[in-house]
Amino acid sequence: MCGHVTVYPIRVKDIASSCVLRLLDYRKPEVESLAELFGAFDSSANHNSLEWRLPLHHHPDSPFHFVRLPSEDVARNIANRSILVKGIYEPWGEGSSYEELEEAIRAYPDEWKLPYLSSESTFKITVDSFGKVISFQEQNDRIRGLSYIPFKGRVNLRNPEHKFWLMETDNYGSNNGLPPIVQRRIFFGREVGAADRKLLPTYQLKSRTYLGPTAMDAEMAFLMANQALVTPGKLVYDPFVGTGSILIAASHFGAMTMGADIDIRVVRDGRGPDCNVWSNFKQYGLPMPISLLRADNNLPPWRPGLREVFDAIICDPPYGVRAGGRKSGGRKLLKGTVGPYTVPDDKRTDHIPSTAPYSLVECVHDLLDLAARMLVVGGRLVFFYPVLREDDSIDSHYPDHPCFKLVASCEQILSFRYSRVLLTMVKTGPYTEDIAESAKMKHLEFKENHLKWLEDGNLHSAVFSPADAQLGGASDSKSSKELKPKYRGKYV
Repeated sequence: MCGHVTVYPIRVKDIASSCVLRLLDYRKPEVESLAELFGAFDSSANHNSLEWRLPLHHHPDSPFHFVRLPSEDVARNIANRSILVKGIYEPWGEGSSYEELEEAIRAYPDEWKLPYLSSESTFKITVDSFGKVISFQEQNDRIRGLSYIPFKGRVNLRNPEHKFWLMETDNYGSNNGLPPIVQRRIFFGREVGAADRKLLPTYQLKSRTYLGPTAMDAEMAFLMANQALVTPGKLVYDPFVGTGSILIAASHFGAMTMGADIDIRVVRDGRGPDCNVWSNFKQYGLPMPISLLRADNNLPPWRPGLREVFDAIICDPPYGVRAGGRKSGGRKLLKGTVGPYTVPDDKRTDHIPSTAPYSLVECVHDLLDLAARMLVVGGRLVFFYPVLREDDSIDSHYPDHPCFKLVASCEQILSFRYSRVLLTMVKTGPYTEDIAESAKMKHLEFKENHLKWLEDGNLHSAVFSPADAQLGGASDSKSSKELKPKYRGKYV
């Protein structure tokens, strides 16, 4: 359940919201990002965070939370747009038994209840449970047990004016894979806002016209767009656009979009005239991207003086597990040559440039430098960053940059040794000449030590080599810590 909503200037009313039980680490950052998007924070405040409170006897991974919000409109907007919040409710009472629930509801002020119980209104009561199944007969019995609430309106199951929810959690332990709750808890409240249940089925990948091997899942793409505060009129850029999943989510929320990819066959050709990135946008009736560029993140195409163009940069950089990163170059680059790559004039029409491996550490450095230069101050950079898990924990030292402040990090566990973390950064300062010069020197260092960085940042080897060696019965010549990719720290 999400929390308190100020309906009157001097009163705070409780609002409950139930969150979908998946991507647990992503729920609070998404709600807080949307709260900022819809004006929940005072512009003069020094922090953009909400007050969260767990219900009594609930585990931190519980699907129910209380959170303080400034208005019912903000709560409704968050619920309607959120991917992980099922609904936000104004709780009229809670208790560990139906007797306690009745006592709490009777104590709830009449001036807050009666406007929703009038004879002119229509309503519906839904019974929901977590941790057990309640039969249809039991649901009806529970609804009849609410007869002490003075409903005067008519029941309308299809399109009611007011929706009420009776939600019950069972007193199960932790042996069923669900977050443990040591005591039964029952909630009753009025629905303030609910998620758009048609959004994800509409955009699911299995019905997408054009897909690549690393296409971003629709749910995650929309979460990333929410973290980036995407709204109509904003310009969003994805430097690793692939088949366009992230830009599709941004376009759905009204943003203007641009994308780039090093593989010209992806952004120009696809699999034919009716099966390409553009046809994905046409499939959903979305505005087409402003442009899709064949561009190298290592050698961005922007003119030198261009600054602060994009409102958000959202991407999933290649980190070498399913698909390795590539940059412009070839044999000369691998031998240490750092000169420019030039395409002969007679081959420009149908030439596909050669590429070289692109280490994660260099890729992230280039991404942060691009974002520092091209994002407006206050713009957001949202991207995935891979980590190795040790002893059921991860190293929380993430890339940083003097132009950015990290506001959220959300882990998604992919295997017992490997996770990725969604990092959300806000640009807080300008891209100065000193920062540009430092980035230029680092760029040259990467070129001059290309093979060294490839070896140090080989995530694929770090993830799979130790397990392969163990399966083959070979002695473990290196510990997993020694094999850990060296891509932590500062990137300018």
